Amino acid sequence: MSKSQGFRASTRSLLRKKPRERGKLSVTKLLRQFNIGDKVIVKIDSAVHKGMPHRRYHGKVGIVQKRRGRAYIVHVPIGKSIKEIIVRPEHLEPYVG
Repeated sequence: MSKSQGFRASTRSLLRKKPRERGKLSVTKLLRQFNIGDKVIVKIDSAVHKGMPHRRYHGKVGIVQKRRGRAYIVHVPIGKSIKEIIVRPEHLEPYVG
């Protein structure tokens, strides 16, 4: 049988949570606000399936361009090109650096 090539293929270790991270999300993570121009880290939360970006963007730093509903449009540089992804705030963290 051929290997599955779904959206979350080969993410067993990438999206795994540590035992103390499991359970319900904190309210602060759900209500987090970002401003246009903020730098953010795309960190996928495997417990939330809505607004989840592709695994190739996990760990990448992007810039918030605008808001679309509850989600944000983030420009992420991949190589020489800039990709535009739509991500919910549960999968974003503020970039400090």
